Amino acid sequence: MTAAQQDKPAVVCVFCGSVAGTDPVHMETARALAREFHKNNVQLVYGGGTKGLMGELARTLVSLSGPQAVHGVIPRALVRVEPGYDNTRQEEQPTESSGKGAERVMKEPLDQASLLKESDYGITTIVPDMHTRKRLMATKVREGGPGSGFVSLAGGFGTIEEVMEMTTWSQLGIHRLGIVLLNVNGYWDGLLSWVQTAVKEGYIGAANADILIAVKDPREVLPKLLEYKSTNGRMDLDWGEE
Repeated sequence: MTAAQQDKPAVVCVFCGSVAGTDPVHMETARALAREFHKNNVQLVYGGGTKGLMGELARTLVSLSGPQAVHGVIPRALVRVEPGYDNTRQEEQPTESSGKGAERVMKEPLDQASLLKESDYGITTIVPDMHTRKRLMATKVREGGPGSGFVSLAGGFGTIEEVMEMTTWSQLGIHRLGIVLLNVNGYWDGLLSWVQTAVKEGYIGAANADILIAVKDPREVLPKLLEYKSTNGRMDLDWGEE
């Protein structure tokens, strides 16, 4: 972290479900996490959804801290099916990209992706594809101040895929930020058990078993991110501008 970043607010990317789920505790957890962010001047980066846990988290934090505290990043394809975007005017038209290259490369810089005006869900950036979404979210987190990192609430395939990519990036040395699982009612017990099995059978190094940090209360999230130290098992690789 640079000296300039020391005075910046923390930026935390939260991965979570785009539906409410069947247990109301997860929606309340999203609201409680938003309240913790507000109390600690934390800025949220998330996947731009307006429904479920994603929408509740963003909407709650906007109501407390204002729209500048929330930055959603959503692929263009999902804008067409996500409620709440039809009445939000687009600020600038992005350059279209096509072919297989669109999955890996944007023609315009990440910070020049299409922006939407402020809304009940904060500021939204539209990107061309899923890979760019994750890359931009990670970039925003890496630019944040002390306590920046990644958090996961309950979610499905997309949520676990995002968590695992950031975990892999940590192991490969692409970032040195904490990754916290909010393990409410044992939601992530299966994943944590798998990690221990993979360590036992030699597929994950023992030092990297601690990349994922599990907590049960939203009040534990920010202290864990602030105190996080990267594991000794990280690879020392040169990723350039990745």
